[in-house]
Amino acid sequence: MLGFKDMIRMKKNLRLDKGQIEVVDDAMADVLRRKTHAERIKIGFTLWTSVYNMLKIHLKTTYPDWDAKKVEQEVIKRLSHGSL
Repeated sequence: MLGFKDMIRMKKNLRLDKGQIEVVDDAMADVLRRKTHAERIKIGFTLWTSVYNMLKIHLKTTYPDWDAKKVEQEVIKRLSHGSL
């Protein structure tokens, strides 16, 4: 487990700037470059599926009076940015 001093040292090494939230670390970029096209697509689909499931659970919890159809419609609306 990391101690407080380790956390401070790690924070100083972050490359984040105020205009950018996500920054891919050079080591992670190298790992991703080595992935095949199929592996990258699988990663993207897995991330999308996770977002879908988390959003569905969030909506069910936040709006317990909504039926399954309403929850599904809202998930689709949010994931499609309202284009459907």
